[in-house]
Amino acid sequence: MALPPLVEPADELTIDEVRRYSRHLIIPDVAMDGQKRLKNAKVLCVGAGGLGSPALMYLAAAGVGTLGIVEFDTVDESNLQRQIIHGQSDVGRSKAESAAASIAEINPYVKVNIHDEVLTNDNVMDIFAGYDLIVDGTDNFATRYMVNDAAVLLGKPYVWGSIFRFDGQASVFWADNGPCYRCLYPEPPPPGMVPSCAEGGVLGVLCASIGSIQVTEAIKLLTGIGEPLLGRLMVYDALEMTYRTVRVAKDPNCAICGDNPTVTGLIDYDDFCGAVTDEAASAVQGSTITAAELKDWLDAGKDIDLIDVREPAEWEIVRIPGARLIPKGDIVSGNALSELRTDKQAVFYCKAGVRSAEALAAAKSAGLSNAVHVQGGVLAWINQVDPSLPEY
Repeated sequence: MALPPLVEPADELTIDEVRRYSRHLIIPDVAMDGQKRLKNAKVLCVGAGGLGSPALMYLAAAGVGTLGIVEFDTVDESNLQRQIIHGQSDVGRSKAESAAASIAEINPYVKVNIHDEVLTNDNVMDIFAGYDLIVDGTDNFATRYMVNDAAVLLGKPYVWGSIFRFDGQASVFWADNGPCYRCLYPEPPPPGMVPSCAEGGVLGVLCASIGSIQVTEAIKLLTGIGEPLLGRLMVYDALEMTYRTVRVAKDPNCAICGDNPTVTGLIDYDDFCGAVTDEAASAVQGSTITAAELKDWLDAGKDIDLIDVREPAEWEIVRIPGARLIPKGDIVSGNALSELRTDKQAVFYCKAGVRSAEALAAAKSAGLSNAVHVQGGVLAWINQVDPSLPEY
């Protein structure tokens, strides 16, 4: 459904701004009024990574007057394949500062507010309060639910996007006029069920496809033109080059925006989403070793069965010497339990320690009571033992 403009227009555009935005000004639906609204708008982008990069760049180019950036991370070389707002010279730099510098090059008339901090229950309401619209570029479920709940409680709309490998999704959530994120996804997926981009990968250009859709939706909401994706989920398959739209209805039983909400304030989102299953959390107690300890075991010739539970593509990138590959999914499903040796102590590792914890739980349930996993996974091995190996 069409909605009224989200913000009032600014008083005027300068001569330089008229020159800069002339291609907008000659579009009848945008014109001078729409561009003035963009100038007066305040948009917050949560994250300056894969989705945040194209979103911030095009929001700046479009002339959004104030852009906020919430980002606590620093630029890593593995980011550059998709996070195009950063460059080689930015490696090691604050992502928020790097993004702000790029925005200044794109459009010096945009004011940038840097929130170089982790978004938490303690600051999210105060940060969101200063903006008209939120663009969500996060990649973990705990933050997504926190962003949604804060937006609902403050009555603010937000544009959501999600990417994984070759697939992308986008929608607009605004509880005052339609569904919220919880209406679409009332509960997070089970821990470990949906791998992150860091675990499963993402086609770099997919970020531009979904990020540009997010900016398009933001512009439509700010200026009051077109039909926003409110009440619709856009699903994109890059391999098939198909777009399809799924209707999303407001859920009267929604925990936060329904008729009788049970969530009336911010909650513990890490606990709600869970990093690992309860079984995995229990299994690692007293059964966790560090990368340095594993190195000592290997140097001493300890008779262990070192098992890499990542995917074959990750195995091809880097591995700990002496390991063999059994993907976590095959262990958890039970298909590979017969491959686990009973005459040696099993030592599981993955990229960062989450998947190995799940594999450890499955192995212990199958009777390997003395099995352990490596805290921090192969990344910890690289950082603590062999920094010559490539990170990913």
